[in-house]
Amino acid sequence: MKLIVPKEIVDGEYRVGITPDSVPALKKMGFDVFVESKAGLSASFTDDDYKKSGAKISSKISELYKNAFIVIKIQRPQITKKNNEVRYLKKCNLLTLVHEQKFKNEFSALKKIDVNVFALEKMPRISRAQSMDVLSSQSNLSGYKAVIDAASKFNKAFPLMMTSAGTVAPAKVLVIGAGVAGLQAIATAKRLGAVVSAFDVRTATKEQVESLGAKFVSVESDESGETSGGYAKEMSKSYKNKQAKLLESTLKKMDIIITTALIPGKKAPILITKKMMDGMKVGSIIFDLASEFGGNCDVTKHNETVVYKSVNVVGPQNLAATVSQDSSRLFSKNVLNFLMNSCESGKFKNFNFSDELVKDTCVINNIKKGK
Repeated sequence: MKLIVPKEIVDGEYRVGITPDSVPALKKMGFDVFVESKAGLSASFTDDDYKKSGAKISSKISELYKNAFIVIKIQRPQITKKNNEVRYLKKCNLLTLVHEQKFKNEFSALKKIDVNVFALEKMPRISRAQSMDVLSSQSNLSGYKAVIDAASKFNKAFPLMMTSAGTVAPAKVLVIGAGVAGLQAIATAKRLGAVVSAFDVRTATKEQVESLGAKFVSVESDESGETSGGYAKEMSKSYKNKQAKLLESTLKKMDIIITTALIPGKKAPILITKKMMDGMKVGSIIFDLASEFGGNCDVTKHNETVVYKSVNVVGPQNLAATVSQDSSRLFSKNVLNFLMNSCESGKFKNFNFSDELVKDTCVINNIKKGK
C-alpha cells in the first residue's frame, strides 16, 4: 500500500507532512513510504534521513503519485498557472489542511475527481482525538513564535530590570483569545518576563489563564461564549458593545497585543477598531494571528505589517512553518495517530468510516472503498 509525501510548494511553507521518525511505524502498519526528493529539506530532514528510516525517494512527481493510496500534505493541492497538483490525484486518499470556506476553488476542483479528502483541521474536540489534533499542535507553536517575533520588533525589553542606571519596567502584553495559541502566547510572554493579561469570551478559560500567571480580563455578562464543542461563538450585540468598551480601556495600557480569536467556518471577528487604536501607546504592536482569516484588527493585512498612526499591526504568514522542524514532527505524529486509529491488529487496510473521527474529517468521499 503506497503512501506518498510530496514537497510543499506554497510560498512560505517550510513544513513536510511526514518526518523520518514516523516512517518505521508507517511501514509496520503495511505502508510503502515514498517521499519526494528534498521534500523535508526546509525542515532540516535530508533525503538520506528518509532513506535510513526506510522510505524511498522519488525525483519524478508523476512517478511519486502513480498508484498512491494515501497522500500526505500540509497545504491543500495548488491550482495555479505554474502548478496544478490536483491533476496528479487519482483514486487516492488525501490527508491535508483544507479550509474549504477560504479556498473554495481548490475544494471545488477536488470534489470533481475520484478522491477521498480528509480535512485534518476538522478533527473533533474529544479526548481520544487529542493526539491527532493538528490544529492544536500547530497553534501551540504559532502562539510561541508570535511572542518571540513581537519581542524582536518591540523597541523595549520584556522583563523588569534593576540596573545602576535605573529601572527598566516590564512590557505589558494582552492576549486576546485563550485557546491553544493564546495560552502558549501567555506562557511564553510570562517566561520572557512580561506582565500579561488575557481576554476570552469563554469564561471557562479564566482558570487556565490564571494558572499561567496572567490576569483574566472579562466582560460582566451572563451570556455564554462557548459552543458545545468548546469553541468560541459569536456574541450578542449587547455583549459586543460591553466588550468594545472594555478592550478600548485595556488597550491604552498595553505595549503588545497578540490576537488569536477565530470562529470556526466564519471570518475572524473584528475586535480592535481604529477608534481603539487611536488611544494606544506610541510604538505598540498588534500581532494578529487571525490575519489569514480576515484578522481581528480593522487594519490587518495578511503577510504585511501595517503602521496605523503610531501602532504597528503585523499580519504574520504561517508562523508554525517558521519553526518547521518541530511543527513537521508534530504534524507527522498527528497523522500517524490518525492512521493508527483505523488499524486492525496493527495493520492498515482502509479507513474505518463508521468511526466519528473519520466521518467528521472526511469532507469528500468519492471512493468509499478505496482501491
